Amino acid sequence: MTLPRRVHVSGPLERYAAGFRAELERLGYSPWSVVFALQSLAGLSRWLVAGGLRPAELSSAELERFVRVWRGSDPRRRTKPRGLPVLVTYLRELDVIPVATRVVAGDRLARLLDEFAAFLIEERGLARGTVWYYRATARRFLQPLVVGDDAGLPRVSVSTVRSFVIGESGCRSVGSVKNTVTGLRALLRFLHVRDYLDGSLADAVPAVAGWRYRPLPGIPGNDEIAALLGSCDGGSATGLRDRAILLLLSRLGLRAGEVAALTVDDVDWRAGEILVCGKGNRCERLPLPDDVGCAIADYCRNGRRRSESHGLFLHARAPYQALTPSAVSYVVTRSCRRAGLPVVGAHRLRHAAADTLRRAGAPLFEIGQVLRHAHPATTAGYGKARELHQTGEFSLVA
Repeated sequence: MTLPRRVHVSGPLERYAAGFRAELERLGYSPWSVVFALQSLAGLSRWLVAGGLRPAELSSAELERFVRVWRGSDPRRRTKPRGLPVLVTYLRELDVIPVATRVVAGDRLARLLDEFAAFLIEERGLARGTVWYYRATARRFLQPLVVGDDAGLPRVSVSTVRSFVIGESGCRSVGSVKNTVTGLRALLRFLHVRDYLDGSLADAVPAVAGWRYRPLPGIPGNDEIAALLGSCDGGSATGLRDRAILLLLSRLGLRAGEVAALTVDDVDWRAGEILVCGKGNRCERLPLPDDVGCAIADYCRNGRRRSESHGLFLHARAPYQALTPSAVSYVVTRSCRRAGLPVVGAHRLRHAAADTLRRAGAPLFEIGQVLRHAHPATTAGYGKARELHQTGEFSLVA
């Protein structure tokens, strides 16, 4: 068995091996993960010696060249050396190798996208996730239009805008196209405000056809929710975490992003409340049901690893950082597969929470308070779906 302390590192990076090993152990990496990361350190150090390079000359381009050479040395290798990303981060934090350089100085499109993102943050006050999505939409729209270093965008026209929306609608869902259209309107307003366009073309963006009360793609009932909870292994840290997440989604109707954003300080155990920060940067306190609170407490006592992260729910593997919204959604996907149920998204459990309240006779305004809807019309959609389900016009359960 190869132990971490027996991995031999020579060359210019030898002096950092002990500190790197200690950092990996502090972050909670398993012994074999430490071995792989140290082997990457040893290989990178040998490659520097072979190329006659100093660590200070190890730019992003040189790192890419190292990965290509490493892959070419063995046809079975298809990925980067294991542990290389954490190694690069460690060396950059110590200023051993230069930080990643962004080659955007002469890139007209990149500068325009950066200016657009700053506009959304500073003047519109949008959340980081929204800014990221709008920026991606702007890149797809502007990529074929921005040529050279021209001051304006003469090729943007009504036909260009409509052609882009039609093209996007052919490869995206209705909801995704609606979000794309919203981001495109924000971009066109920005271009007009900053004098990149002579006139505003925001009104030229076509609306996306959609039906508010269309059949929903399957809402889990009480039996399905019980099966999802029962599929979680109560004897493992991952099972305790997944059960607490599923209860938050199905009992309180939290969104995946809201679950991912929870911190250990957001749970007020004495008051029996939980602080939820949702859309529009609105933070609201919700009562914490007994079963949900017990599941969270069980995870914190017996499943949550010690970590510098304040996130309530952490990854099961090192480094133990807070879960991302996509990771929370994957918890639901994995639970559906374990329970032998059709795979549904995390947002379907939010609909399940509303449906449970509606079945119990709760009025719509109370459901809206639990789900923290900003507009009553949003909650009315749940009520309409429930009425259609009762009349048999369509089934909510796939």
